[in-house]
Amino acid sequence: MTAPAPAPVTGRPLRIGIGGIGIESSTFCPHRSTLDDFRRTRGQELLDRYTWTRPDSEPARRGGPVEWVPLLHAVSLPGGPVEAESYLALKDELVTRLRAAGPLDGLVYDIHGAMSVVGLTDAEADLTEAVRAALDAVGTPDGTGRPMISAAMDLHGNVSRRFAEPVDLLTAHRLAPHEDAWETRERAARNLVRCLREGSRPHRAWVQVPVLLPGEKTSTRLEPARSLYASLADIERRPGVLDAALWVGYAWADEPRCRAAVVVTGDDPGRTAAEAERLARRYWEARRDFVFVGPTGSAEECVERAVASDRRPFFISDSGDNPTAGGAGDLAYMLRRLLAHDAIRSGRVTALHPGITDPAAVARCFAAGVGAEVTLSVGGKVDTGHGGPCELTGTVEALQRATDREDRAEGGAYDRGADMAAVRTGGLTVILVGRRKAFHTLADFLGPAEGGLGIDPRTYDLVVVKIGYLEPELYAMAADWLLALTPGGVDQDLKRLGHHRVERPLYPFDEDAYDDTPGPDLTARHLPPLPPLPPG
Repeated sequence: MTAPAPAPVTGRPLRIGIGGIGIESSTFCPHRSTLDDFRRTRGQELLDRYTWTRPDSEPARRGGPVEWVPLLHAVSLPGGPVEAESYLALKDELVTRLRAAGPLDGLVYDIHGAMSVVGLTDAEADLTEAVRAALDAVGTPDGTGRPMISAAMDLHGNVSRRFAEPVDLLTAHRLAPHEDAWETRERAARNLVRCLREGSRPHRAWVQVPVLLPGEKTSTRLEPARSLYASLADIERRPGVLDAALWVGYAWADEPRCRAAVVVTGDDPGRTAAEAERLARRYWEARRDFVFVGPTGSAEECVERAVASDRRPFFISDSGDNPTAGGAGDLAYMLRRLLAHDAIRSGRVTALHPGITDPAAVARCFAAGVGAEVTLSVGGKVDTGHGGPCELTGTVEALQRATDREDRAEGGAYDRGADMAAVRTGGLTVILVGRRKAFHTLADFLGPAEGGLGIDPRTYDLVVVKIGYLEPELYAMAADWLLALTPGGVDQDLKRLGHHRVERPLYPFDEDAYDDTPGPDLTARHLPPLPPLPPG
């Protein structure tokens, strides 16, 4: 029996909460994320993160005003699994604030989708069930219907059925790199307002696809991801469809939920199911067509090719230890390769290697001061499995104290801030950081306007960054680049990592699975609208 549609909300402001927890967690990374890694935003500061909370924004203009209720938003640089105690503290605060907020029409649920927590197998499902229970407990301002949840997610998140069932609306980024992250959050808010004003509670068609690929093979800069993601806007313009979303999943967590997924949302259950199945089939059939977003090679091959090139600056991605995908960020694997190269060691070729995490080495540099010669044991203290620390002797070139910031260009990625020290030896300058940090923009290198490292990567022959695909500013800066297939907690060679908890068969772990059959079952599972709450 189909649940009756809720009545449209007219004649009063909508009350909509905003909150969530966002982190991407590699279960293959020995780092552990704690409360201290999260930026926690509340009150007016939380409302100010978004443009659509303003009175003149499009969501607010759709049929009447909206009272946006700030709860808690917590975001961290990707890393290892979240320690259980830290997760419980964040979860408890979000749930407590929901219950204290009073009746709500809905919640804009600003999350990532790839959080792993020590001791849990589906952290987002655990969190969402608690959020749903709290919302149902406070009810709606009218005392009828049921508060709605509209989730805004990263396309590298995971969508299990357990997670999807309590969520009324789901949408995800459509670009990788995620230049549309803020647009995704606005779409989630806009869809929620529309449904509440119209009194609709949509159907969701959910399909998981047995494919798990790294983000560096699914960038929308290239086919087939470009066309697949471009088609989502066309799908949602079809009658009976409100939203279409495609997740590639998160490749560096070893959990049963980790795989691609499709959710199509709308008021026509037949159309949503048909569109979801069609999109899932297209993704499955294209699985072997996905390629790395740039030319690849081993660490040694990439350094040799970069040194020999006449294109400057030449960027190399140290992809296996990328802290913005969940790597520890402290591997000295590429540092050893740079120090071993005669042209770099002699200074004939200049090279810059930012972002090796080592708080003890940074502290020694600060103690020594600019201009001092230091001998340091660098890196390999968190992720000890790929060579351990590397000895580095050089001159302290620059020092900078930590500054926290949230980078809107990176979709709200949080840079917790780090003390930094630049050490030069021969033609190589190494930037050491006191805590895991991204180097995605020119500002990350140059430092604050009032004085910082002052290092300009554009003046070096070779720049080795702990990253996967180059973020837009670096991509525009690079005369050429290579993706080094290095080891680490986010190794691009998934088969080297040792997944054993993912559901099999799963491509590319089982490359020939289904070759002798019509293929996997890609039938859409119908998730009906949540029924009204019982009286009282």
